[in-house]
Amino acid sequence: MDEKRRAKRVPAHLSLTISSLFKQDNEIVININAPIEVIDVSRTGIGFKTESRLPVGYYFNANLELGSSESSIFSVVKIVRTQVLEGKTTIYGCEFVGLAPVFHYIFDEYEKQFEEENE
Repeated sequence: MDEKRRAKRVPAHLSLTISSLFKQDNEIVININAPIEVIDVSRTGIGFKTESRLPVGYYFNANLELGSSESSIFSVVKIVRTQVLEGKTTIYGCEFVGLAPVFHYIFDEYEKQFEEENE
């Protein structure tokens, strides 16, 4: 199968907590506090899995630390797709919204570090 993604995915083992979701029309879902395991990250977005049910098309604020505090990225993230696995777990695909290209070097460094650790 040909890869159709705009950016290479790198496996990640990060934790993330979503406390609220919002939509552009000011519709808000609060008190989610969903435990989330980030499974991969790229320049364009993240993939994560959780047992919580989250609606597609909603946004949340994310602060990702890729390696060190200097490699911290704060961005709005939009949930764009879901895939239900066995049991209660769902995988979500998300894209970064409004992330400036100047932050791409952080992903380049993270990808390089991952490749060096796995050689």
